[in-house]
This record gives sequence, structure tokens and C-alpha cells, in this order.
Amino acid sequence: MSIRVVVADDQDLVRTGLAMILGAQPDLEVVGEAADGLAALDLATRLRPDVLLVDIRMPGLDGVEVTRRLAGPDVTDPMAVVVITTFDLDEYVLGALRAGARGFLLKDAGPELLVQAIHAAANGDALIAPNVTRRLLATFAGQAPEVPVQPITPLTEREEEVLALVARGRTNAEIATELFVGLSTVKSHVASLMTKLGVRNRVEIAMWAHDTRRVRAN
Repeated sequence: MSIRVVVADDQDLVRTGLAMILGAQPDLEVVGEAADGLAALDLATRLRPDVLLVDIRMPGLDGVEVTRRLAGPDVTDPMAVVVITTFDLDEYVLGALRAGARGFLLKDAGPELLVQAIHAAANGDALIAPNVTRRLLATFAGQAPEVPVQPITPLTEREEEVLALVARGRTNAEIATELFVGLSTVKSHVASLMTKLGVRNRVEIAMWAHDTRRVRAN
């Protein structure tokens, strides 16, 4: 069964290129395209795609607001949203994270990572481009540190290993290969980390790992 995707980007050439890359995959189907945020919100609401791929900066509504309305904490049935941006890191990316986005990519990430991010989002997972993760860590390294909340239940040794790899931008499949464990085992550890740390996604895991000095920005 194909994964249904809506692509939203205000640049015609970029939007067409993204749609062509995704449409060329045997298990992906682009069911709609939008050139502004309002159109993206309307299409996503009407078509209920498996994944919405949305640009950060668009007329009408920006990608952060679109994400918040479709995937925010108050949304009863949140949609899987992957945010794509030209910028290494800016306030929009952090805003999209808080709004509930399930993936973060740069537009130069390449077709392979783009397809991986769509699959991850559709499967309830998340993929954040490693360079975005590094920039997030670098940004928080320059801010005044806050005392992070420590988990009530201590992390296991294996959870500490998974934590460090997530913080470095590794995908679940990469973590499974590196630790010689099954994919389902990695997913269980990531879910346990989110529960213990009180976070919602992988970027927040990375931020917590930096704040507790488990890892440091390169």
C-alpha cells in the first residue's frame, strides 16, 4: 500500500522536483501539491495524507503554523509532518519542533534522506538530518545552560548508548546496525527515553543529551 504525501513549497521548481523524487518511488504517491500555507492546510485537511512535506517559509501561513494546526499538542488526531528548509538552523526550525513536526531536513539533503524521512514519519518514527541536529546542539551550546530535569527512573546502560546515537543524528536503522540489535529493540529504547525524559521527539532527546553533557556539539 502506497504512502500518500502532500508536498507544500512556494517555489514551483522546488515543489515540482520534490514531487518528482517522491513520485518515482514505488511505494510513495504524491496526492497533492500546494504553493502556500493556506492551500497546504486545506489540502492536508481534506485529503488526510499519510505525510505532509512542508517548507518553512511560505506565504499565507508559514510551515510552523501549518504544522501546529495539523500536528500540535492540542490536535486530537495529529498528522505526520516533515519540515524541509533551506536554512541550517533558525527560529522557524525550533518553532516547528515545538509545533509537533516529525522530521527535519535541509533541501540539499538529497533524495535518499528525503525518502527515508517520509517513510519514518509514515511509520510513526522521526528522522532529523544529522547536520540539523548538530546545528541544534551548537545553538544550545551557546545559550546559558539550564539545569536539566533528571529522570525519576535512571537510564539503563543501553538507553545511554541509544541516547548518544540519537543525539548525533543517527536513524533507528543506523543505531540497530551499530549496536547489533533489532530495529524493534531500538524503537523500544527510543520510546522509553521519551517517556523517562518527558520529551516528545528525537530533537528534544538530543537537546537533553547536550544539556546533561552526555554529548557535546562538534
